[in-house]
Amino acid sequence: MGWVAPEKIEQARQIPVLAYILTHEQDKYKRVGRGYRLKADDAFAVDEKGWYCHKRNVGGYTALDYLVEMKGYGLVEAVCTLLGERSQGRSTRTATSKATQPPERLPFTLPLRSKDNKRIVAYLQSRGIDRDLIMDCIERGVLFESKYYHNAVFLGKDEHGKTRFAAMRSPTTNFMRDADGSDKKYGFTLPPDHPNSNAVAVFESPIDCLSHQTLCKQGHVSVFDGWRLSLGGTSTVALEHFIKQHPQITRCLICTDNDKAGDIVVAKIAAIPGITSERIPPAHGSDWNDTLQAAKEAERITNRARDMPSL
Repeated sequence: MGWVAPEKIEQARQIPVLAYILTHEQDKYKRVGRGYRLKADDAFAVDEKGWYCHKRNVGGYTALDYLVEMKGYGLVEAVCTLLGERSQGRSTRTATSKATQPPERLPFTLPLRSKDNKRIVAYLQSRGIDRDLIMDCIERGVLFESKYYHNAVFLGKDEHGKTRFAAMRSPTTNFMRDADGSDKKYGFTLPPDHPNSNAVAVFESPIDCLSHQTLCKQGHVSVFDGWRLSLGGTSTVALEHFIKQHPQITRCLICTDNDKAGDIVVAKIAAIPGITSERIPPAHGSDWNDTLQAAKEAERITNRARDMPSL
């Protein structure tokens, strides 16, 4: 498939999809409101914020994502196309063939790091997450801020400490995706004070892991001194691999979202041999950050009532 330097990939990521489409594919699109729709298929929309395909329920923000996900380009070829450099041969895969053929595994690529982590610290604190817990993740090397988009990048590492997975979350938009080439076996993990703990709590996202940890630390829910693991969605691949690497685990708290997909995970985990599982859904809203936000709001109301002068 060839090779391309990480800095070239990052440079290609800076090209907005709308700029690429209006330059190279404008005749295929029609203006609809503030954005554009593909003439041949209204299910595909693009505007200044990014692109989205309603049929496939996928979307992205950059021209690079568009070429890889929708046009079937390999990563190297997409980068070369966007930067106007020579490609090592056009992939014959198309968006149609991708549905019937297994996609190429892209090389694992982390975004470049920002000079500091100020924006993601402020963002995560705005979500109610305890600052000390955020800083601990940064110091342990499982969280950093990306250079260009200033996304929060949550890392999953293998048993040798090598980074194998990265989940990116924008502090200003709804953008969230895994880094190219991420291996879902290695989820974002928060270790307990006692590493020999036989319990693990599983969540759908790193922010839910940190939200639950904050709730415990601040006394809003019962203390849990076990491992916390992000599944990166509702697949149990990360949990199954985690159990192989931690054979002492016999108990699993299922802390997935309050929805049908979250409930389905219960049956999947119940089928894992040697594990006793218990469903603990978030008490408020759809996920654990909603619960944390509700706890913070209740705390603010209590404090305001306490501080009001007596009549």
